[in-house]
Amino acid sequence: MSRNTIRKYRRADAVEPAFKVPARPSKLAPFAEKLTGWLRVEAGKSRKQKRTAKQLYADLVVLGYDGSYCRVAAFARDWKRERQYEQQTSGRRTFVPLAFQTGEAFQFDWSEDYAVLGGKPVKLQVAHTKLSHSRAFIVRAYLLQTHEMLFDALTQAYRVLGGVSQRGIFDNMKTAVDKIGRGKARQVNARFAALASHYLFETDFCNPASGWEKGQVEKNVQDARRRLWQPMPSFPDLAALNDWLEEQCIAQWADIQHGVLPGTIADVHAEEVASLMPIGRPFDGFVEQTTRVSPTCLIAFERNRCQSARQSARLPRAACHRRGRTSPVRARADH
Repeated sequence: MSRNTIRKYRRADAVEPAFKVPARPSKLAPFAEKLTGWLRVEAGKSRKQKRTAKQLYADLVVLGYDGSYCRVAAFARDWKRERQYEQQTSGRRTFVPLAFQTGEAFQFDWSEDYAVLGGKPVKLQVAHTKLSHSRAFIVRAYLLQTHEMLFDALTQAYRVLGGVSQRGIFDNMKTAVDKIGRGKARQVNARFAALASHYLFETDFCNPASGWEKGQVEKNVQDARRRLWQPMPSFPDLAALNDWLEEQCIAQWADIQHGVLPGTIADVHAEEVASLMPIGRPFDGFVEQTTRVSPTCLIAFERNRCQSARQSARLPRAACHRRGRTSPVRARADH
């Protein structure tokens, strides 16, 4: 304080200095009750249907709010923090952050989201692949979670990310694990094992109900839902949607800070590419099954009866040769 201020308080015999604070009413105050009600309603919805803070801010602007978005976001954070504190019954949890070397591992997970394709809302199975070191990610949408879709999702992810990591972290999805044993013992699916051998990465499966073991891609599912799927994207077909998703993911690398290392995700990824294994020849992602041939030379595959693969819309490239009573059928997804 200046000498004049000290002299003023000494002459006034004041025990504690009192400062005059001008009245500064918050622009959000008239809308606080409305925003609290919205947050209470959103808390009861599923995580896929919740509105983000940016969407709440846009709705407040329509009602006449002329303040900043940061004030709305801070209000929502404080409200959620108070709500979690009230519902919390146990002590604080302790988490140990994981560190990964360059080119060491990638994480993979599925999610369900919606998009408008050809004018109709469609439920999609979305594949998320994320490098653990640089945190570069790629999102790709499919109609099913079959083997063909999994193989194509990983192949396309390696192409976009620029190579293959030494280790892949997965959950115990049925397309990869046939049987879960004790501890880390897994009976790996034969075709998935062939994929891992083709790209030369080690498989690491999480413990059941332990999503935090691949927490980076779990968080990427939540972030992608806010950045890509809200509002619901609309495209004429699935191929156009996947092209847009790839462009958006690559563009977001340059906008998102890494958080641990200096620079953006794109900066760290540019350094990690040199540590990734080259892709080489793409994996031939077919699924082979043995089926019985009828007396009329028809085979049944996925509720379809076909005489030759080229006559079936569900089997774009299948080969069928009669050998006694059974015949092997190979089917692959259209890449």
